Amino acid sequence: MSSPTLKTKSSTFTQSNSFTSPKIKSSTKKMQVLDKVSVSSKANISGLNTGILSIVGNTPLVKLVNVFKNAHFQLFAKLEMFNPGGSVKDRPALNMLMNAFEKGDIQPGDTIIESSSGNLGIGLAQACAVLGLRFICVIDPKTTLPNINILKAYGAQVELVAEPDPVTGDFLPARIARVQSLLASIPNSFWSNQYANLNNARAHHQTMHEIVTALNGNLDYLFLAAGSCGTLRGCAEYIKSHNLNTKIIAVDAKGSVIFGDKRGKRLIPGHGAARVPELFQPGLQDEVIHVTDIDCILGCRHLLRTEAILAGGSSGAVISAIDKKRKEIPVGAICAAILCDRGERYLDTVYSETWVMDHFGDIG
Repeated sequence: MSSPTLKTKSSTFTQSNSFTSPKIKSSTKKMQVLDKVSVSSKANISGLNTGILSIVGNTPLVKLVNVFKNAHFQLFAKLEMFNPGGSVKDRPALNMLMNAFEKGDIQPGDTIIESSSGNLGIGLAQACAVLGLRFICVIDPKTTLPNINILKAYGAQVELVAEPDPVTGDFLPARIARVQSLLASIPNSFWSNQYANLNNARAHHQTMHEIVTALNGNLDYLFLAAGSCGTLRGCAEYIKSHNLNTKIIAVDAKGSVIFGDKRGKRLIPGHGAARVPELFQPGLQDEVIHVTDIDCILGCRHLLRTEAILAGGSSGAVISAIDKKRKEIPVGAICAAILCDRGERYLDTVYSETWVMDHFGDIG
């Protein structure tokens, strides 16, 4: 169907930059294209054009025909697990480092430090291995063992924050405090800071461009999980700058504070946050749907049974959110869902009967 004649949504966020092509603007006036990188001659980063990092992005968009049988709308899935590092976070990891190189903030041999539950850390670890950078990833006990092992395999140093912040009881403030401590003690270190770095969001101008292009400009609803809010902000900026009628449905974890929900315990990483990220601005989304950990598990397993897509926890959250919303979606609407990562990293949690029974009991 063609896009409905809806007025472009009004929102209160300020757009970080304007553009008319799938290019990523750096902090300078020079433009960069993800597959033809031109950065500072101070760094030898030919691997960006010829190696594994050259295939970041341009992931498949596939139509899902079984997950919601006899649905009155069309649903397409952006399979970000096809990125070389296995997740959507490969995009901002590469873009943040590209930009830091161009600005002269980092040089080969420097140390990159980031707080991550897994996926962005893995994306940075892969990129740092190519670019000749040391990488330290600050994690907490919710980080899965497969993610930890992948980080170590890439050569990353893993720093575990075992105790939560004493004031909030959350791990994220404690992780960021550890990052600050490491920055103060390690010469030539750099915090990529996914929560505030605009180049996180700008990487997803390209994500949105790929989706819209594949659908010939016809997209009524976009469902995506919110965490650092990079994907949310980047997609929203693209929609606004191109005067699209697409409505963004942000999917957040129950217990996450991003959209004002009451702080609560969450076990499945990949979406939600214990503090409002600096990248967030009011009005980025048209609607928010909160989902529980059980919703994530059920959504992942339903997606696997019906479409044979083994996806991560936040993908289950998105599928559950669509299920909650589907009766309200207009007949013939075209919808897209960003599925962030691979399910292999959740075999010991989301897809483990023992783990689920231990934490939630019999969920059916």
